Amino acid sequence: MEIQVEDSPGERIDAFLAARLSELSRSRIQTLIREQYIQVNGHPAKPRDSVKLGDRITIVLPEAVPLDNAPQDIPLDIIFEDDDLVVLNKASGMVVHPAPGNPDGTLVNALLHHCKGRLSGIGGVERPGIVHRLDKDTSGCLVVAKSDVAHQSLVNQFSERSTMEKLYLAVAQGIPKPEKDTIFTHIGRHPVNRQKMAVVNPPGGKTAITDYEILATDAATLTSLVLCHLHTGRTHQIRVHMHHKGTPLVGDPIYGKPSKASEQTGRLMLHAWRLGFQHPVTGKNMKFEAPIPPEYNQWLDLPGGKALPHH
Repeated sequence: MEIQVEDSPGERIDAFLAARLSELSRSRIQTLIREQYIQVNGHPAKPRDSVKLGDRITIVLPEAVPLDNAPQDIPLDIIFEDDDLVVLNKASGMVVHPAPGNPDGTLVNALLHHCKGRLSGIGGVERPGIVHRLDKDTSGCLVVAKSDVAHQSLVNQFSERSTMEKLYLAVAQGIPKPEKDTIFTHIGRHPVNRQKMAVVNPPGGKTAITDYEILATDAATLTSLVLCHLHTGRTHQIRVHMHHKGTPLVGDPIYGKPSKASEQTGRLMLHAWRLGFQHPVTGKNMKFEAPIPPEYNQWLDLPGGKALPHH
């Protein structure tokens, strides 16, 4: 497929193509650019390239590779669903998508069964419908796209953050100081242990911003219930930021020492409590809350604790 640029000079190539190729979402076009299936004047395009009058854009669509991911009848805790998206309460311990070591039994396998072919990007897409992810041991709100229109809109909202609200409840080993603050760092791969992320010096890594506020403290166990508001979405962001403060999360096997913790909860104490975004089709502001797991009760019931914020 070839397109000659005859108008809209200066427009980003992904936006230019998305407006002219209705069968491809913008996120799909960005993937094709990254994988060098799109060329401009015979050279591989780059994601932030702008088009110029007279440019020849060549698009090669790779053959869709059938997904190995088999639909599996795994129970899902659905909070909301319509023709464009599903919001669900992911259980702690559930992997979002298949990967080495977790070939099945994942959220994607469950969604393939539940949605019966109605997921964004089925056919040659490794993670159909997934626009963001939660760590295996994190529970709570996760939105999945059932249509390409929804997928494109949600990916853009997660990227731009202007219409997105993500509030997490965490339990920290220790009491972060000050009581309320914004953590602004860069996060990248740990220089030694590549399985971990770490706060790194710029220009390394990517900007990571977390607002946090202590809601309750337990003097007996020296632990604290912390409300975290994410302004960026880096891998392990809250876990890395709380470790950076010297107060790793209770039950964190990577950044903490669960066996030496004063409190044993049997899980990572991180819960995606509230998720807000604009509906990708109606434009309506939507907010969802995942029920708070019972492991949090001992901190929610502490005397003198602050109330959770309302919508």
